[in-house]
Amino acid sequence: MEAATEAKQAAEVAKEVAADAAKITKDTIESGANNTLDFLGVPIDITTLTQMAIDMSGRLALALLIFFVGKWVGKRLVRLAKLVMARSRLDNTAANFLGNLLYGVMLVAVILAALNKLGVNTNSFVAILGAAGVAIGVSLKDQLSNLAAGVLIVIFRPFGRGDVVEIGGKTGTVLEITLVNTRIRTANNHEIIIPNGDIMTTASVNFSSLPTRRVDVEVGIGYDADIRSARAVMLDLAKNHPNVLATPEPVVLVTALADSSVDLSLRVWVENEHWLTVQADLLEQVKYAFDEHGINIPFPNRTVQIEGFDMQTLSKLLQQQKDDA
Repeated sequence: MEAATEAKQAAEVAKEVAADAAKITKDTIESGANNTLDFLGVPIDITTLTQMAIDMSGRLALALLIFFVGKWVGKRLVRLAKLVMARSRLDNTAANFLGNLLYGVMLVAVILAALNKLGVNTNSFVAILGAAGVAIGVSLKDQLSNLAAGVLIVIFRPFGRGDVVEIGGKTGTVLEITLVNTRIRTANNHEIIIPNGDIMTTASVNFSSLPTRRVDVEVGIGYDADIRSARAVMLDLAKNHPNVLATPEPVVLVTALADSSVDLSLRVWVENEHWLTVQADLLEQVKYAFDEHGINIPFPNRTVQIEGFDMQTLSKLLQQQKDDA
């Protein structure tokens, strides 16, 4: 409806221009002779002038039609683009900015098309716009890089607001994705602002993209302990925990024969929101259960040998310190 109104207004303006041009032409014909008119001593062909007026009025009408219709189409496309960005969970500020930027680019294109239809040479305008774009791009290359990365994040969506991610060694919950940076909040309530350009050039981990996550509980037992008994105790704790999933089934693996311990790894699967709770619970329960069953959790032992220093001399020094005390 709006497009039809604007097109009707453009047609009326063009009609008025054509009527005025025809009236002027008629008056000049009546006042001239032999279809010529002297203007400042220069003869002007009335027929040529009439044809030019008719041609110009047609071009003006078409240019106005291009402008109003193009403007209407641009508004509709921008509205559709904002709707798509809103569904992609992009921040409202970023969505509005990108929408206005898109509308500005389309409006410039429509204006150039209308001027070109009027016979105006738009090559110089395009050259000026290109030079201005290059200058702006050079001066704001870092920000434009972050902006382009932000657009890619919106398109490919490696993570979204509320996801737990690890980016550049920083782990936290995504608070907001803006045009040039992403804000995350760490577990100790620190806010970290990461440029979008850095996100696209470094590896990132999204812990919330999948519904489940594995918990690894690493513990070492002494060489004199029974591995089968320790495995049974750990599996019993895992199967009795309310937040541990039955599928995939919990397992206990021997991961290393270390210097002073046999290292075991209890691996269970949980839902994302229970990961930290289950890990803390199982670590505590394993310690108490091993104590109840007499399974030793060893600590590293070190033997220090000092060359050139015999035990007899050491005993004398210790006895002397004892006597002095």
